[in-house]
Amino acid sequence: MVDANRLQHAIAVDSAGTGDWHIGKAPDKRSTAAGARRGYDLSVLRARQVSAVDFQRYHYILAMDQQNLRDLQQMRPADYRGELALFLNYGDSVEREVPDPYYGEGQGFEQVLDLVEVASASLLNAIMLQYGLQPLRH
Repeated sequence: MVDANRLQHAIAVDSAGTGDWHIGKAPDKRSTAAGARRGYDLSVLRARQVSAVDFQRYHYILAMDQQNLRDLQQMRPADYRGELALFLNYGDSVEREVPDPYYGEGQGFEQVLDLVEVASASLLNAIMLQYGLQPLRH
C-alpha cells in the first residue's frame, strides 16, 4: 500500500518477531501462496527479531496479539514516544488479535490477509493524515 501510493520516501515498513526461533527463515509456504494470490511477493522476506534499534527507528510498533504486545512492552525503552499497540486497533474488525493460522486449515491464511489488509489501509490513512502526506501521482 505504501508502494502503491508512492510513499516509500516517507514511510518505512518492516516486520519482526519477539522470539528468536524463526530468525532467518522464510515465511510459511501457505502464507507465501496466499500472498501471491493477492499479488504480494513474500518469498524474499526472512524472519528477524525485534531489537532495541526498532524503538529508535519506528514511530509505530504494532503487535499481532496480546502476548507479543506484552513482550514488546517489556522491551520498550523508557524514552520511546511512538505508538505501541495492537495492529488490529486500526481498521474496523471485531477481532482484536490477528489469529495464528499455522496449525489450522489453509483458509486461515486468507483470513489473516483480510484482517491485515483492512488494518493496513486504516493505518496508512491515519499516518497520511497525521503527517500531512499525499500519495504521489504517476
